Amino acid sequence: MSHVFPRQITAPPPKAVASEGCYIIDETGKRYFDGSGGAAVSCLGHGDAAVIAAIKAQADQLAFAHTGFFTSHPAEQLAEVLIKHAPQGIERVYFVSGGSEAVEAALKLARQFHVENGEPQRRHIIARRQSYHGNTLGALATGGNQWRRAQFEPILMDVSHIAPCYAYVDQQMGESAHDYGQRAAQELEDEILRLGPDTVMAFVAEPVVGATMGAVPPVEGYFKRIREICDTYGVLLILDEVMCGMGRTGHLFACAAEGISPDILCIAKGLGAGYQPIGAMLCSGAIYDVLGAGSGMFQHGHTYLGHPVACAAGLAVVTALLERDLIRRVNSRSAELFEALRGAFGQHAHIGDIRGRGLFIGLEIVQDRDGKTPFDPALKLAAKFKAAAFDAGLICYPMSGTRDGKLGDHVLLAPPFIMSHAQIPEVVGKLETALAAVLPT
Repeated sequence: MSHVFPRQITAPPPKAVASEGCYIIDETGKRYFDGSGGAAVSCLGHGDAAVIAAIKAQADQLAFAHTGFFTSHPAEQLAEVLIKHAPQGIERVYFVSGGSEAVEAALKLARQFHVENGEPQRRHIIARRQSYHGNTLGALATGGNQWRRAQFEPILMDVSHIAPCYAYVDQQMGESAHDYGQRAAQELEDEILRLGPDTVMAFVAEPVVGATMGAVPPVEGYFKRIREICDTYGVLLILDEVMCGMGRTGHLFACAAEGISPDILCIAKGLGAGYQPIGAMLCSGAIYDVLGAGSGMFQHGHTYLGHPVACAAGLAVVTALLERDLIRRVNSRSAELFEALRGAFGQHAHIGDIRGRGLFIGLEIVQDRDGKTPFDPALKLAAKFKAAAFDAGLICYPMSGTRDGKLGDHVLLAPPFIMSHAQIPEVVGKLETALAAVLPT
């Protein structure tokens, strides 16, 4: 009898015993194609020799040194590489152990910046509905995933939520994509004015929305308008690239596609590629300098900040992404995978939208393709699809509540960047098998 506390108490998972390349192998010998990289984590696949060697070498040399006393070579080197490729104005890196920690650190840094910058009245956070920013209480409050939030609402801080940029559902007939994006962005300015322009400290958003809506990219011009609004009212722009960053959407930093720079940026998942738990909060030099001229410290911290072994793994992962030209490969493989998915499902009666960017792709399941009508949530289609795909040997990331937290279902794909052209038919075929099992024609 296991004493492990599983995520699903009534349905504990099989035991994984090995992995190689794009596959995970369970104790019966069954192989599963890791079509979602776990949760968009395993960008390098499994068993990467260079990353494993870097972890071993660092553990032999220095396993742990608390950042209250020391920095370390891998932390310094990883920060240097990240800043070299970061958006303009981003100059500092604060290493943590995962995405939720990165978002919590970002929220606290935003508040401390305004306090030390002489505007302690700035206390409000604005985010978007149908977003996800983590499971710790601050990150959960900031996110707009209603299912994850519901039972914890009484203990969450108050955060304002505006509409996401979700053209498939919200763009009106006859409205251009650009005009829709400007209309969606205008909700931010309206909410800032409602709350009081000098009381808002930050706006938080995913450049490409991940698990909650299923790889939804913004329309062109949306984030440029968001950046303008934040600048106008002195609101910090925090971009959550925990899922969509580190090459996943075809750029090392996802916001590069939008032509903007945030004030604070959060990364994780692909930063460590699953080899070590690591995340990071990056901030502008302007924010860092305000704290430097004021208290001289960030009033925040965790035991495993800047863990040397985790940073060594992160350095090896980012080095691999850059030196193996894997981000270019993401873009070429993306085109191939999109073509195959559209060939198989582009006219499917129950696939309403195939969307995403890079190797971050969502398929929205609908009852009526023409009317974009979602299925009854009581059918629990996402859970059934996950089980059917897993039975077929495919790990993917289906979710319910795509539209508003209750209605809608989608499947998220985020395969390893090392995925070969020859493996695309395997993924598409197993998706077809799962869809046929859940929605037989």
